[in-house]
Amino acid sequence: MHEMAITQSVVEAVCEHAAGRRVHSVKLEVGALCAVVPDAMMFCFELATEGTAAEGASLEVELRSGEARCRTCDTDFALNDLILLCPCGSADVDVVAGRELKILSMEVS
Repeated sequence: MHEMAITQSVVEAVCEHAAGRRVHSVKLEVGALCAVVPDAMMFCFELATEGTAAEGASLEVELRSGEARCRTCDTDFALNDLILLCPCGSADVDVVAGRELKILSMEVS
């Protein structure tokens, strides 16, 4: 499960940025196309925070939908999975959203 490694990296970044202060909550944006399962990440968060400044913190995950632009017909369209195919039939598309994994905010004291 790669979610554990990703979650550990997020916790390390949060704790480093907290600079010794207690972390109470973390808010993430996870793109629907980045191959991360938000529920698995939430499960891993409690384990990854044990013994850190973020122990006991809550995790909120916002899911960002996938979006693409077709180079053939110049149409923007939603992507629900990694099948990069425009409704016009073209596979010549640019993914413009949905691959993000960002720390949006954190609450510390």
